[in-house]
Amino acid sequence: MWFWDKDSVEYEIFKKYERALVSIGVDFSLLEVQDALEINTFGLEDALRSTINYVLWLHEQKREIFPNAILIRALQEQWKPVAWRDEYLELPMLQSPGQKWWNSAASVWGYDLRNQLVADVFYDNGKEFIKFTNGKEILVETAWRWEWERVLNYATN
Repeated sequence: MWFWDKDSVEYEIFKKYERALVSIGVDFSLLEVQDALEINTFGLEDALRSTINYVLWLHEQKREIFPNAILIRALQEQWKPVAWRDEYLELPMLQSPGQKWWNSAASVWGYDLRNQLVADVFYDNGKEFIKFTNGKEILVETAWRWEWERVLNYATN
């Protein structure tokens, strides 16, 4: 599912918005979505922001949301965001389970311990993982099921 070289500007932009887009229901494993992303890189950031912006508006209006179709159309038609603010990415609705876990880990363990133990929270093949500084990895959904003490043991042993 890698659309661009990991050192490219497009990849960097994509990674900034990936979690929010997954949280609103965009399925990057769909061929139509992949094709739209590969073909329509001009105005990529505007299209990603516009997709998120429009889905937030639809949600507020309690309207039906088709996130894949919205993203494809935003890419193809080079939509421009109407009133984008980077703070939108911090809205609970746009946080992935991994971001929620990351924030909760700071509350439960404290910022220092979390930052000492957690190297990264990342996506791989459509699944979200936590990578610990001891080299171990765990699915975010497994970390939520295990609860905090068991994850702490896993991260420190």
